[in-house]
Amino acid sequence: MRSLLRVGELGRPLLAPPNFLGRAKRLLAQNKGSTDALIGGRRGLHIESKDESLFLRSMKEAFAYHSLASPPFQALCADAGFYPWSLRRSEQIPEIPYFFVTALKHHSVSSVKEEDVALTLRSSGTTGQTSAIVLDRTSLRRIRRIVHHIYDDLGMRDQRRTNYLCFTYDPEVAKDVGTAYSDKLLTSLTKVQDVFYTIEWNEQKKDWHLDSRRVEEAMDRFEASGRPFRLLGFPAHTWDVLNEVVARRGKAYKFGPLSYVITGGGWKGFDGRAIPKPEFREGVARALGIPRDNVRDLYGMVEHGVPYCECEKHRMHVPRYSRVYARDPATLQLLDYGQTGLLQFVTSYHHSYPAISLLTTDYGHVLESCPCGRPSPVLVLEGRAGL
Repeated sequence: MRSLLRVGELGRPLLAPPNFLGRAKRLLAQNKGSTDALIGGRRGLHIESKDESLFLRSMKEAFAYHSLASPPFQALCADAGFYPWSLRRSEQIPEIPYFFVTALKHHSVSSVKEEDVALTLRSSGTTGQTSAIVLDRTSLRRIRRIVHHIYDDLGMRDQRRTNYLCFTYDPEVAKDVGTAYSDKLLTSLTKVQDVFYTIEWNEQKKDWHLDSRRVEEAMDRFEASGRPFRLLGFPAHTWDVLNEVVARRGKAYKFGPLSYVITGGGWKGFDGRAIPKPEFREGVARALGIPRDNVRDLYGMVEHGVPYCECEKHRMHVPRYSRVYARDPATLQLLDYGQTGLLQFVTSYHHSYPAISLLTTDYGHVLESCPCGRPSPVLVLEGRAGL
């Protein structure tokens, strides 16, 4: 006889299988430490055959933990009839019950007590509806290590003191905006000389403001310093403001081969025109006086957290800490490499937030390999799939 797990949101009872708590706790104990062992691997973009079994164990650990800690996630498991002990092979990882990303804009979920939350982040949505995720100290420690390992593998960590221009919100004001936190994390890839946040808070108007002349002053100062320079932020801001600044000063900058641009976000300029990536790379590299290969795009979302950054061949790699799958938008069946569908993201690092499996409204496909030679799959984005 199965016992009631909880009452579903539609009022129907959700039944727990026999000895749910005991089986989940045993599985959690058996795989304890697997996630931290996975994150301990420093070759962020190298997935070897031995890593598959470790990733599977880490997902078993996360699956068991959240099934015990989060009632909404318990409900997903009961609804799907798929539980932590159902996960036996790597091929079954996509079957871990997923949250649909849009649902997370309407419902708050957590796997820790309120007093254990160290940071709350919100997505930078433009439609008024945003997601909020909570991070405890364990999750923060893990994601910092993940980010550092990924950029280590890309050759983008550096001990030189570097100046940063961030086309995003000042994190001292926008403490809970995911993009502001992401840029703060990216500035930790080097020693920091100075950081300039271009989008400042206007206390009188109670609104955010970007002044291109302040941007120009900061960039002139950074160029004169002779130090490496990194530009982070939204492609639209980077493209439009940089073109305006260079046109006004009448000449390009000369920041050199140790400088980088890392963009993330939408690819439409303020005039609504889609910016082709090759055109963007060429134009930005020329305006800043840096190598074209040092202009990299980054994909990420606050609900998932793992970054997907371009290598020198301008392909986004799936790191050893996550997996990406494409699903048919009509049937939700898994698709093969190269086939386009809705993207599903899986990761085990979340400790405070149960979205270890997430189905998004982003459209794309996954390729098995990259010409750069790093042994990890490639994520190819094709845009938004709509509502």
